[in-house]
Amino acid sequence: MEEVKRISKQVIVVRKDLNMRKGKMVAQGSHASMKSLLDNGSFAPNEGGSDEFSLDMPRDSALSDWLFGKFTKICVSVNSESELLEVYNKAKEKGLMCSLITDAGLTEFSGVPTLTCCCVGPCWSDEVDEITGKLSLL
Repeated sequence: MEEVKRISKQVIVVRKDLNMRKGKMVAQGSHASMKSLLDNGSFAPNEGGSDEFSLDMPRDSALSDWLFGKFTKICVSVNSESELLEVYNKAKEKGLMCSLITDAGLTEFSGVPTLTCCCVGPCWSDEVDEITGKLSLL
């Protein structure tokens, strides 16, 4: 029997109810993607004495597959803050890499800090799809 290769991906979930400008949506999604990675790394001094960022990842991990593979990202949407939090909390409960972004409100949202998006992954597609598979593409 031939072994099927697992596929890794990252899913960015954006709130449509906020009616963000397209550039704002892209920026918020980018924040979520980067935060998911940065939250899983650390800084440590290197031999030269300066700090070096590193990610702790086994070679056979979804993160490793994603970083050294196709970098697959999918953007989907939800219609409310409660739906966004539901996705994020399910990912956290399953122990998946994820992040939640709160915009400071400096350019939109009348100065009110606002939850705009979250990111799930990178992780294996089957794990992400359990949580985000039924959401509509953005």
